[in-house]
Amino acid sequence: MSEEQKKILEQQLWNIANTLRGKMNADEFRDYILGFIFYKYLSEKMEIYANSILKEDKLQFRDIQEDTPDGQEYINAIREDALEMLGYFLKPSELFSEIARRGSNANTLILEDLQKILINIQLSTMGTRSEEDFDNLFEDMDLNSTKLGKSVDARNAIIVKVLVHLDEIDFKLEHTELDVLGDAYEYLIGQFASGAGKKAGEFYTPQEVSKILAKIVTTGKNRLRSVYDPTCGSGSLLLRVAREVKDVTNFYGQEMNRTTYNLARMNMILHGVHYLKFDIKQEDTLEHPMHVESRPFEAIVANPPFSANWSAKPLFLADERFSQYGKLAPASKADFAFVQHMIYHLAENGTMAVVLPHGVLFRGAAELHIRRYLIEQKNYLDAVIGLPANIFYGTSIPTCILVFKKCRETPNDVLFIDASKEFTKVKNQNILREEHITKIVETYRNRTPIESYSHLATLKEIADNDYNLNIPRYVDTFEEEAEIDIQAVMLEIKALEAQRAELDKEIDVYLKELGLVF
Repeated sequence: MSEEQKKILEQQLWNIANTLRGKMNADEFRDYILGFIFYKYLSEKMEIYANSILKEDKLQFRDIQEDTPDGQEYINAIREDALEMLGYFLKPSELFSEIARRGSNANTLILEDLQKILINIQLSTMGTRSEEDFDNLFEDMDLNSTKLGKSVDARNAIIVKVLVHLDEIDFKLEHTELDVLGDAYEYLIGQFASGAGKKAGEFYTPQEVSKILAKIVTTGKNRLRSVYDPTCGSGSLLLRVAREVKDVTNFYGQEMNRTTYNLARMNMILHGVHYLKFDIKQEDTLEHPMHVESRPFEAIVANPPFSANWSAKPLFLADERFSQYGKLAPASKADFAFVQHMIYHLAENGTMAVVLPHGVLFRGAAELHIRRYLIEQKNYLDAVIGLPANIFYGTSIPTCILVFKKCRETPNDVLFIDASKEFTKVKNQNILREEHITKIVETYRNRTPIESYSHLATLKEIADNDYNLNIPRYVDTFEEEAEIDIQAVMLEIKALEAQRAELDKEIDVYLKELGLVF
């Protein structure tokens, strides 16, 4: 599929999404439209898989008569295989195209049947290895909500309209080498984030920032045994890492928000990640970590909520994630608590990259103590990268990326990059173009000192700065203004005054000729 065709698909899906826009706010219609796209994806995958099984019998899945003994025998056999391979099962009568066709017939109510189908997808997994991955996956799609319409007929009409339009789009799932739908799904999530204000940060990291993080943690690697995101949102960061290598064996993520947790699981499945290869949990990462037994992880990426509150209970001083530091991150700023948590989960040969607010670079008290311990005692800090302001949805503050490694190739210095001034302004948002991303990543990988852009700071230099990591202390971006020749300026002013006097005389002549006197 060409780039132009891909953009057409993205626009088609966005236009369909906007069918619901007038009925509810962005958060709500996001959950419906992404849920319907996911249902269509599951249906098409089910039909493609079933047809491959039925090929020798020269039979199509949708042609099976469910109420006959032969039909039931086929369905039972396909169900068993599908639950193992796909993780779920849909009957021919439950396929997306079938329910859309029924809905397109005048005066046919499909809401009740559709709600049952969405529940049945979950129920089909009960007692199987995929049960947790599909548990309550469609819970945010209440088809009886008055936000869809005041009457049953009104709700039915709007849902049918959305389903029929979606049914007309070919997701090209037979072309397994393409991830057309995955790209379109990411596009939609990004579009919703751009209009979600402060809530956008809960579920989405801008793709250009995701690229930088992913390229950093995959430097020098073609395959990863594991990648982990402790605040995974919609799972976009995890999926971005997978694009940078040939294969990722396992994906791990944790997300506190229930709706976003559902979105992350959908996103994984829709991008073709097998249900046995991902483990996404829903809980507060700092208070209730869910992947301690699965650690360590070879690559860790995260965009935690900036300066969030956490309990910082004294009992955490006995927690292995925090105990060696002797101090906890302040209750009003959990940034370093996330850093400590991630370092505890990092493999000896791993790399972690985390987006944080600039305050982590210079704030004092407990945060200074933790910074000093990480650099002086552990020597884990590998790089500090300053990003432009206003590149994240919902906040305009400047941010930075901290890169940590337990076994650093260059243990005697820390790379500082000031990329804060290199961006493109698009409307109200600052954007990192491909050339900006490439420069950041290549500078990191080659550890190249560039005047006014990057600097290799020795550990002594950092110690002399009392472990203050504020980037201007290390990267001098000051530009001297050109010297002003006062004498030349005075002569230019005199020349201009003389020119003005001559012009005044010429104007007086013209005014007199016109009989005007001032």
